[in-house]
Amino acid sequence: MDNTNNIIEFRHITKTFPGIIACNDISLGIRKGEIHALLGENGAGKSTLMSVLFGMYQPEAGEIIIRGKNVKIRGPREATDLGIGMVHQHFQLVENYTVLQNIILGQESTKGLFLDLNTARKKVVELSEKYGLHVDPDALISDITVGQQQRVEILKMLYRDAEILIFDEPTAVLTPQEIAELMSIMKGLASEGHTLLFISHKLDEIKQVADRVTVLRRGRLIETCDCASVTTTEMGKLMVGREVSFSVEKGPAKPTDVVLDVENLTMVSPETKKAIVNHISFNVRRGEIVCIAGIDGNGQSEIIYGLTGIMPIDEGKIVLNGKDITKATIRERNLGVLGHIPEDRHKYGLVLDYSLANNLALKNYFKPGFQNHGFLNFDKINSYADQLIGKYDVRSGQGKDTIARSMSGGNQQKAIVAREIDQNPDLLIAVQPTRGLDVGAIENIHKQLVAQRDSGKGVLLMSFELDEVMDVSDRILVVFEGEIMGDLNPKEVTVEEVGLYMAGVKRQEAAK
Repeated sequence: MDNTNNIIEFRHITKTFPGIIACNDISLGIRKGEIHALLGENGAGKSTLMSVLFGMYQPEAGEIIIRGKNVKIRGPREATDLGIGMVHQHFQLVENYTVLQNIILGQESTKGLFLDLNTARKKVVELSEKYGLHVDPDALISDITVGQQQRVEILKMLYRDAEILIFDEPTAVLTPQEIAELMSIMKGLASEGHTLLFISHKLDEIKQVADRVTVLRRGRLIETCDCASVTTTEMGKLMVGREVSFSVEKGPAKPTDVVLDVENLTMVSPETKKAIVNHISFNVRRGEIVCIAGIDGNGQSEIIYGLTGIMPIDEGKIVLNGKDITKATIRERNLGVLGHIPEDRHKYGLVLDYSLANNLALKNYFKPGFQNHGFLNFDKINSYADQLIGKYDVRSGQGKDTIARSMSGGNQQKAIVAREIDQNPDLLIAVQPTRGLDVGAIENIHKQLVAQRDSGKGVLLMSFELDEVMDVSDRILVVFEGEIMGDLNPKEVTVEEVGLYMAGVKRQEAAK
């Protein structure tokens, strides 16, 4: 291997956690000015390797060479001093601070005893204009979109003069338009001499933006390829060790009775007093997958929050299995056989400091068998957890005893999917169910959704992935500014047409 053009070299890096070797003797060179993708299944070691580079973990063995010098990176501050920056999968931002305050946090310049905000603002504006990272420096983080928050994270790195930029699953929470913008920004950064490390499960994005890709599997380096000379099919096989189907195999839907009936649903923002969800009505029948599609921020999340009881509704009626659940508690809805794979797995899906077993039992612990006169039956909880872990291939270092917080994002998602589907709900609400998952896990979850449909259940899917919307759904409800713009048949519309409905340019006559 020619090391002369390498800005980073990993030599025999090994990192272990209790019960698992996350990185197993990895040696890899990263060239200056390239976009280098890291590809692998959930828990393959990609994020761990990058966390070692950023100083968040210390390896048990191996060494890191930066710009030809052997370095010990004991923490993120030392990584920053070496010109390394990282955009984490879950953003590290203070929501009630402004964009400018977040960017300069920890790197504040002063004039005497006072913050020199004018100089900082000037540098931030110059960086945002140079790299096309346009965002209002005075806006609160809580008031800007997820895509804009990601731009703030990139500006934080550039403000600290980072030359090596790590992106951990950067497109997982973005809309198609924001993904296209990010790809353009990444190419621009590379053309300016920055080196980008790009963790992703999305094979098409890697082909589109990366120069080379390194495939990891269960902690080991499998192969490094030039992206121009490898197909997405070949990458998928290298990643999971078998052929992967990229198409969703399903027969025609056979819908029967209505399982969910929503009438005149209205939800008003407590801050602006404007309707976020504006008098919408729709239904889901047994034996079909209905998808809510739209650009993030158009009321889809609030619709789900209203249906599941996370937020109260202001007007309207929700009927599940013929029973009015408009004012029912979350537990009453769950016992009324409603399953929910939430959009935010950390906030609504898991208790992060609980064990995997306790998280898998969250919908059962109060039921007979799982408890007796208020005392938990841990043998039952543990055997139930082992059953789900095996059935849904949930990988973790210490099995059922693993603390949820320490698991990879993809395996956290698998755990939630296992818990919700195992309840055998009459209506499964799945919000971004494949976000952050590798192609093998995505294939499996799509099969699970179709299996729920084919067993006579109703599935309400919300997704920002247009390919997923088109491939998995039987009907598409496009939402724009809190209203349904169309009830579409995916076999009768193109992706471009769906995009026009999503942008509010087009509206179905029958939807008026």
